[in-house]
Amino acid sequence: MVELGLLIGGEWVETAKKLEVRNPYNHELLAEVPQAGEAEVERALAAAQEAFTSYRKSPAHARAALLRRAAALLEKWKEEFARTIALEAAKPWRYALAEAERAVETLSFSAGEAERLHGETVPMDAARGSEHRRGLFIRQPVGVIVAISPFNFPLNLVAHKVGPALAAGNTVILKPASATPLTALKLGELFLEAGLPPGALNILVGPGRTVGERLIRDKRVRMVTFTGSAPVGERLKRESGIKKLTLELGSNSGAIIAEDADLEQALAKCLVGGFAYSGQVCIHTQRIYIHESLKERFTAEFVSRAARLRRGDPLDPATELGPLIDEPAAIKAESWIKEAISQGARLLCGGRREGNFLEPTVLTEVRPEMKVVCEETFAPIVVIDSFADFEEAIEKFNEGSRLGSYDYGLACGVFTRDLKRAWRAIEELEVGNVFINDSATFRADQMPYGGVKESGLGREGPHFALEEMTEIKMVSFSL
Repeated sequence: MVELGLLIGGEWVETAKKLEVRNPYNHELLAEVPQAGEAEVERALAAAQEAFTSYRKSPAHARAALLRRAAALLEKWKEEFARTIALEAAKPWRYALAEAERAVETLSFSAGEAERLHGETVPMDAARGSEHRRGLFIRQPVGVIVAISPFNFPLNLVAHKVGPALAAGNTVILKPASATPLTALKLGELFLEAGLPPGALNILVGPGRTVGERLIRDKRVRMVTFTGSAPVGERLKRESGIKKLTLELGSNSGAIIAEDADLEQALAKCLVGGFAYSGQVCIHTQRIYIHESLKERFTAEFVSRAARLRRGDPLDPATELGPLIDEPAAIKAESWIKEAISQGARLLCGGRREGNFLEPTVLTEVRPEMKVVCEETFAPIVVIDSFADFEEAIEKFNEGSRLGSYDYGLACGVFTRDLKRAWRAIEELEVGNVFINDSATFRADQMPYGGVKESGLGREGPHFALEEMTEIKMVSFSL
């Protein structure tokens, strides 16, 4: 693979210390990427701050045109990006290509939002004593934004941070996950080809404990946008100081299947939701609550389909299931499965580990306090539980969300033909996203996406991220 340096101030920078990037499927060495040290962090901060003074003044049409050129190049090179994703993240080709195609849309949506960024008038005469005033507010970019992205979507989740930030006139320092930096560096190369001004996007590779924490503490940084685990997000919030924050954190999302559901629809969507990218998705359909009248039929078919999922090389278009990102992740998931079985859960399929590959696993007869229920597994593990009435299903889902280390609230899918049931779920489920007749593992890239409680702060989706990435300035005229 083509090896790139760190992107700082529009230039590729080499360092003496290197980070090995290996293919999780066969452990082949893909590249050695320079690691940033104190000097590179300082250089990136200075470059981003300097670039902001001019980039913030660029007209909306120029920012939109930049993002549209980037989207067009990504459309042209999407298979090359998909190959990089498949190699460094071990994401099966079908999902890697879909991610590249989604990232094209994310950048395109961001371009449109650059042209629609606006303020509003304020009815000053609604307040006594302000009858002779006229008011409005405008939105302005916040400044230097630090974007910290995870390994599981090394392209589209980067696009969700970089696209809206650039659309609003901010400059960015991106720190991609150490396991998957190659895709982000290739995106930097693409943005330079699209005409990105020097310093508007800088990319640093290195450990979160050093590079990430040094960045988030710096007062030149006015916002941090982070996607990752709840423990890291909690620490970031505590240590970042007075800055704007968007945090997309963990979850133990799931689905509720009512007795009137289309069972085939629920089976197909929950199978993908449960095992796509080996469950390494924050809206992984980890928990399924199904009406007791359907449980036996649904479970038998779900287990049969899960056991037939094809394991193989992520570059093979036929592959449906690949390895976890590393062996420690697989060992942790395996230990949770064994612990659940020791506590009374019944293993219906899977449960076996080979290196960092874990078989698709289905458990039943679980209790809400088991880790496979109340914690985030981030692995190909699905638990199935039943309920007698719909209100019980909602209670079980909410209880399972709050019993673990964190009180999660990201997403729930609800399968029902009953509009009253659907609205009851919408109103009572303690989540940021409710998907009717979809699994929890659904996202359209333009929608407001994010969690409640300890699943995060703020919302992503280009329009909503752009609101997070701008400051309101109020203006009042006294006539």
